[in-house]
Amino acid sequence: MTSTPTSRRRTLSQRDARTGILLMSPTLFIVLAVVVLPLVWSILIAFQQLRLLEIGTASPFRPLTTANFERVFASGELWVSLGTTFVYTAGSVLLSITLGLIAAIAVRKPFRGRTFVRAAFLLPYVAPVVAVTFVWRTMLSPQFGIVNEAGQSVFGWAQPIPFLSEAQRTLEVLGAEFPIPTALMTAIAFEGWRYFPFAFLFLMARLEALSAETEEAALVDGATPLQSFRYIVLPQLMPVIALLAILRTIWTFNEFDDIFLLTGGAAGTGVASVRVYEFLTVQRNVGAASAQSLILSLVLIVMLALYMALLRKRGERL
Repeated sequence: MTSTPTSRRRTLSQRDARTGILLMSPTLFIVLAVVVLPLVWSILIAFQQLRLLEIGTASPFRPLTTANFERVFASGELWVSLGTTFVYTAGSVLLSITLGLIAAIAVRKPFRGRTFVRAAFLLPYVAPVVAVTFVWRTMLSPQFGIVNEAGQSVFGWAQPIPFLSEAQRTLEVLGAEFPIPTALMTAIAFEGWRYFPFAFLFLMARLEALSAETEEAALVDGATPLQSFRYIVLPQLMPVIALLAILRTIWTFNEFDDIFLLTGGAAGTGVASVRVYEFLTVQRNVGAASAQSLILSLVLIVMLALYMALLRKRGERL
């Protein structure tokens, strides 16, 4: 009995499918062991009364309870930390993308030393976080920091400003008083400065790919450089900016090391990730820490879903 061409093709496709599964198996096992199982374990811990000392001998079949979630929701610190996280994330993302856009436009045209300037822009991003936070803490120190020294000698500050330890300062403008969260604004400034090179790389690559003919035609027709940027360049950058906003929102919302090394989560900078750290290390409550982590994940998923729906409604494509 001879095989038909259809059966031979089916056999060849099945062999290719088996080969593909065999080649993918190592990666699938690694993802399962490194990502999926820890995720499932974290969700399970959130529903168990578990202390840090018990983590090594804990059984996955312990009784399940919602006490961790009740404790997290009952404490007012959850909502305060979420509010701080939203402000910190929004300010940092907006500042980093804005600085990245300005830097990309500044080095768009050729000039002497442009390569060196481009490389220098990357230093905040590639430098170790411990090093840059130490530099900022030294510069902003109220005792010997160069910022306060310049402020008092040049700008006439009456006294040094504790940028990293002052929760709030009242700023008076034209007789009106405005409360300024000093430490939180400083942390936002640090985050925007540290991660603007990431946005700079994306935006610079997109600007390099733009055709200059449309802009030149607009300038010939009488458009100002600002109008050319507003109506020609910026619309073509919006898909990249939207992608940057999503990536930076995800990373900043979960940020811990930068703000912890800078302020320790004190003076109104206690973002939600710092709250999780306190549950884990100070209170030794692994279940409550896992519960708040799960809540943060759900909040982030909802935020991203709303953001993607907004982009889809506007017709943006990532």
